[in-house]
Amino acid sequence: MAEYRKVEDGGKKRVLIVGAGAAGMSCAQHLAQHPEKFEVTVVDAVDYCGGQAFSIPIDKEKHGASWLNQGVQGGSNIFHHTMTMFSRQGHHADPVKLQVSFGKDDKFWTNVFPTKLLARHTKEIKRFHTMLKIVRWFEVIFAIIPIKVLMKLFFFSEEFANTVALPMVALFLGTGNYTPEVPSIILERLVTSPTYGMWYPGDPLTVASNLPPMVVFPNFSIFYEDWRKNLVEKGVKIRLSTEVTEVISRDKNGVVVKIIKRTPEPDHHNAVSAWVAPASDPHGGADADAKETEEHYDELVLCVLADTANRILGRTASYREKKVLGSAKFSDDITVTHTDSDYMKRHYENFYNPEQAVSQIEGVDQTTRIEMAKKSFKPMYYIKEYPEDLSKLEMCFDCTNYQSQFPPEVKFEDHVFQTIFLNKKRDGHLWSIDEIDESKIIRKDWWHQLCHSFTHYLFVIPWMMFLQGRKHTRFAAAWTLINAHEIAVMSGIAAAVDLGAQYPEDLERDKFALLSFRLYYLLVYGRWYRKKAPQEGPGKDWASGLYGSIYQGPGVVNEDRTMWREEQKKGNST
Repeated sequence: MAEYRKVEDGGKKRVLIVGAGAAGMSCAQHLAQHPEKFEVTVVDAVDYCGGQAFSIPIDKEKHGASWLNQGVQGGSNIFHHTMTMFSRQGHHADPVKLQVSFGKDDKFWTNVFPTKLLARHTKEIKRFHTMLKIVRWFEVIFAIIPIKVLMKLFFFSEEFANTVALPMVALFLGTGNYTPEVPSIILERLVTSPTYGMWYPGDPLTVASNLPPMVVFPNFSIFYEDWRKNLVEKGVKIRLSTEVTEVISRDKNGVVVKIIKRTPEPDHHNAVSAWVAPASDPHGGADADAKETEEHYDELVLCVLADTANRILGRTASYREKKVLGSAKFSDDITVTHTDSDYMKRHYENFYNPEQAVSQIEGVDQTTRIEMAKKSFKPMYYIKEYPEDLSKLEMCFDCTNYQSQFPPEVKFEDHVFQTIFLNKKRDGHLWSIDEIDESKIIRKDWWHQLCHSFTHYLFVIPWMMFLQGRKHTRFAAAWTLINAHEIAVMSGIAAAVDLGAQYPEDLERDKFALLSFRLYYLLVYGRWYRKKAPQEGPGKDWASGLYGSIYQGPGVVNEDRTMWREEQKKGNST
């Protein structure tokens, strides 16, 4: 049986954090600032920290770099909390201007130069921007309406909706085949918001003509390992290959959980245990003979997916928890990391093609953009619509063009790609995964990915505040708002603050970081965070641009491919 101990007897709250991803690590980081108040334990079923953010080794001589970030690759300049976490461990992100390639042949368009598809839809593009203004004016009415309904309300053609509008959103959230279900406010804000609008300002002639300023992340495996070591030095117990199988009680005495010790795999990605999926499942059945032990804690922070949290809580879950957590929808996707350049040529537009470009749109000269594209069109993010159903997508990254540890010039045949096939259960019959040359596949990774359906914003997010802190339990993860690394980091900090930790003073002086945290804390916890830090000090000049949204503090550099130059000196890049 677990040993019970009242908080007042020992003076410290024993906090169990389940999940060592961005949310769990940031929660532990901020609780660890108060060793007199908290005794922190972090557990994860896999044998590494970082969750979906990790790196894999690749052939340096062939590809120009010795590692590749998998799962999570980059983000936005508004990720103030994320980049501050980088700086605290001595790492940094690099800037990049995003180039996209959406569609193929006569359905191709890009933000780099105008194409025949855009020229064909000039009237709808104008109407699209008018529609966005209307949605902005009447956000209360349109906010939660699914994009697919919005497109029909304003009489857009199926080709325009599926080949132009939907890819703009799929890129931002990684929503893939659930993009038609995404709330309209997200599409509207991506174009009209001067802070986090990826496509701001919209182009009434060619939809989007800006190159969104983004950031690409450092070697995640090294970053998270450095973070783990730092937390251990601060007294945090981090137990990897350790899985919580069940919560057996949550009452006035605290929380009692059942835990098993997992067998570490050589690549640290432990298979799914028998407590999650039986041996008959091709991905499950691992460690079936492991013995469960009971452990007692005062507080529990679940930094796992909603359905995992629901399963772990088991019989102790309240009716409200079951309804809210059970309303989050997920799909099973697979990322294939490969070097099959022939597959890329068959399914995507990878190079500037003068036959697809147009020199004028509505009488406005586009020569400058075309000349730029001739010299430097290097798409980083791709989307392919399936001909059988244009609303269903396949997503892909050219990691060599995108991630900054690679040299600026690498033969296309030596590029590393990540092609993402979405929603196996519903759309697997559309996949072209078998066309990828098996001999050129580096790795395959399955993901249980959040679907940003409008139902998520009706039945999950508004109700989270009524779960947080009840029965000694808090929930921290990106799914509590939007699937982004920044949200995961903020969610972990919010759980720590709600337990009694202090929000960092430097971030409090960063006006955009503080605003973002306050809004998250208000929405997910139902509380308004009150400022406590003195006005003067580090962080005051980190926020720049409109509303302070552009981060200029430590943790990001000003020159692209800085990482490549640094990795060259270490012998990790050519």
